[in-house]
Amino acid sequence: MDDGTQQYDAIVIGAGQAGGPLATALAGSGRRTAIVEREHVGGTCVNEGCTPTKTMAASARVAYVVRRAADYGVHVAGEVTVDQAKVRARKQAMVDRFRTGSEGSLTGVENLDLLDGEARFVGPKTFAVTMTGGGERRIAADLVFLNVGDRPTVPPIDGIKTVPVLDSTTVQELGEVPRHLIVIGGSYIGAEFAQMFRRFGAAVTMVVRGPQLLGREDPDVAEALTDILREDGIEVLLGCEPKRVAPGPGGGVRVTVGPKGEGQTRELDGSHLLAATGRVPNTDLLDPTAGGVETDDKGNIPTDATLATNVPGVYALGDVRGGPAFTHVSYDDFRVIRTNLLEGGHRTIDDRILPYTVFTDPQLGRVGMSERDARDAGKRFKVARMPMERVARALELDEPRGLMKAVVDADTDRILGAAVLGIEGGEVASMFQIAMMGDLPYTALRDAMLSHPTLSESLNNLFASFET
Repeated sequence: MDDGTQQYDAIVIGAGQAGGPLATALAGSGRRTAIVEREHVGGTCVNEGCTPTKTMAASARVAYVVRRAADYGVHVAGEVTVDQAKVRARKQAMVDRFRTGSEGSLTGVENLDLLDGEARFVGPKTFAVTMTGGGERRIAADLVFLNVGDRPTVPPIDGIKTVPVLDSTTVQELGEVPRHLIVIGGSYIGAEFAQMFRRFGAAVTMVVRGPQLLGREDPDVAEALTDILREDGIEVLLGCEPKRVAPGPGGGVRVTVGPKGEGQTRELDGSHLLAATGRVPNTDLLDPTAGGVETDDKGNIPTDATLATNVPGVYALGDVRGGPAFTHVSYDDFRVIRTNLLEGGHRTIDDRILPYTVFTDPQLGRVGMSERDARDAGKRFKVARMPMERVARALELDEPRGLMKAVVDADTDRILGAAVLGIEGGEVASMFQIAMMGDLPYTALRDAMLSHPTLSESLNNLFASFET
């Protein structure tokens, strides 16, 4: 182009868990491709999300198990302490390892240019890229893929700007264990960090606006997780909202909390404050309106079932669409695009069975519909429920906390969804998902000869436990 714009066949904005593999697939198909990344190759998952937090949670579990050693007949001399700086260093080493691998998959690839910089629309399918090393480049393509992700947000609480506020990224950089961590929010992120830092040795208080943790879960599952966190020594305040935030006496932070509306308030004095109240899409600097791309009132980019936006040839993938913000969803978005544009197939996101795992300990593995979902959808269903204390393997491991729950279509005997709050709950939930993908009736799991003693064997007994 005469204005210096460099023309590509395809442009990918964001090198996350959809953008990275998509860029290499596009380049491998012979398309000249540019991928633009402003911060870290690998996206949130590798750099601030799954990889670092699960690495830290592993350290927290070790501290928990060592403190319980006597329960297993093992005696450990001395007090169990946590070197938070060492935990952080271990986390960062894992991030660096994964990030290096992600970067390596994009460098030296034929037909692929990795541009380090911030991209913004300056016209239809045309971008100005402010390069990290200085200068600006203009690029354009007939195919554009937006994988810009999202970031933590700080809630608008009176006085919130008067104190340091941690989010899900910055809390991982603490070099010492907090004396008292106050967590605002009852999401899976809040629950994971609350338990993690409690196990590191901090006093922890959770302030949850809603009537339960994990607002999308069934109340019985949420209540069981709340009981576990309280058993671990975490103060969980439900139906409680932060009214004001101010510097605490002698340092730290003071949070005034109380019920919604009028009611008696209480002051919490903590050393650190963590906001785990949601995320916002990274579309503000992208300026999608300059490219004609529509956004919703939250800044998310809506798509159809093939991930196409309102502009032909422009697609959105991953968290920026506003759906469930999980790595496996983002990666499957890549597979949808690959199937449709590169392999001549036809896939949509309409028939996906959604799984996810909350990495508390024990884990909460979820797949498909909850009981509430099935009721809202007008399904005729039945529920199988069983406490983990009836699972032989869980008892042998002295990890009997939690429950298993499955929702089954009463007309077809097909599994609609399941929740497994128990040791390795995410792994066990995957067995339900495989059965659902294979369109198996629940009886196939009830009557299967599964290895003893395993956690999966519990499915035999679960499906003999339908409620009447």
